[in-house]
Amino acid sequence: MNPIDPPEIDPLEQALHAARALVLADLAAGAVAEADVVSLVEDSVVQRRWWVEQWPEGVEYVAGLVAQDVQDALLERYGRWPLCPVCGAGDPHALEVEPELGPDPHWVCHQAGVKVAAVGTLGPATGGMPSS
Repeated sequence: MNPIDPPEIDPLEQALHAARALVLADLAAGAVAEADVVSLVEDSVVQRRWWVEQWPEGVEYVAGLVAQDVQDALLERYGRWPLCPVCGAGDPHALEVEPELGPDPHWVCHQAGVKVAAVGTLGPATGGMPSS
């Protein structure tokens, strides 16, 4: 290897780092990227690394799966995230990741039937979790 050639990056590691960055960007947009929440992202990345090692064809699904893992963990500990910025009336509800298992994941409001943003591109309006 030529010393000036960049090292090759393993596609699995590249996908995991990208998934981590996308989900952290969404958490930061909602101002919920606290240390304990970031730990939830790291836990998911560890679990998904094992999952993709078992099923390498699933590498393109990692970002959506990490987003869903973090969303589920946040629901258990803190409440719904990310809140829907589309529906102004009624009870606050969370966006969902679509497709559940597929490439190019998006946050979707099922009540309004609209795509809100690609995973990793939520804006600040999709806020945090409801205060307890």
